[in-house]
Amino acid sequence: MIAASCTAYAYANIHEEYMKGRITLIGCPKLDGVDYSGKLAAVLRRNDVRSVTVLRMSVPCCAGLVNAVKKAMRESGKLIPWSVAVVSADGRIIEE
Repeated sequence: MIAASCTAYAYANIHEEYMKGRITLIGCPKLDGVDYSGKLAAVLRRNDVRSVTVLRMSVPCCAGLVNAVKKAMRESGKLIPWSVAVVSADGRIIEE
């Protein structure tokens, strides 16, 4: 799972519904100011990743996480199943 940093604060049940039994990477494309795609591509190349879930907030800057995952898959040469879940500012899952 790749989660925006603030999703853990906004979505109370994140551990039970999204993190349990998964390796979780956390970041903020706006505040971290880095392109995660290179590191994510390396993770995908070096590991047997079966699927990726991106948990992002509904704010525009969180689209950077989704874009990084797309780019990482292209760079790694691995196209694996992936999905996106979106958390609203009031803590609801509004898209899966």
